[in-house]
Amino acid sequence: MTNVVAQVDLTGGYYDAGDNVKFGFPMAFTATLMSWGLIDFGRSFGPHREEARKAVRWATDYLMKATAKPNTVYVQVGDAFRDHACWERPEDMDTPRTVYKVDPSHPGSDVAAETAAALAAGSIVFRDADPAYSKRLLDRAVAVRERQCPLASLAELLSLADDNSAVLP
Repeated sequence: MTNVVAQVDLTGGYYDAGDNVKFGFPMAFTATLMSWGLIDFGRSFGPHREEARKAVRWATDYLMKATAKPNTVYVQVGDAFRDHACWERPEDMDTPRTVYKVDPSHPGSDVAAETAAALAAGSIVFRDADPAYSKRLLDRAVAVRERQCPLASLAELLSLADDNSAVLP
């Protein structure tokens, strides 16, 4: 992960733990779980299903912005140490909005994979409600996974696991 001075739109998304930092990993994880909640239990949301979709979209819109630059995932906005030293409303914050990213020179396949998972799960949430948005989410999930997580596919890993003489890279 590297600190960058970026002119990138990273508005939206969720702050973490009541402060003014946006951490990509917990946000992507949360979006993934919210999506699976809707996928598995959406009918029980009753009249609040659309509100839940809006909450997922708020996160996935942000994750789309964070992955808009090829081979890059913006994974943090704000300096945790500075932000944790002061408590204020986001509208009043005056701390630097330091941006951190992962890319081929600064890998972070864990956060990139969770981001891809959040986008893929979000695509299922919007499959019927907004097919065009669903396709954009899925296309981006695939792109992030292919570019940022150049690991063997699951099938390749399983075949290696079946071969006792194989050594994982």
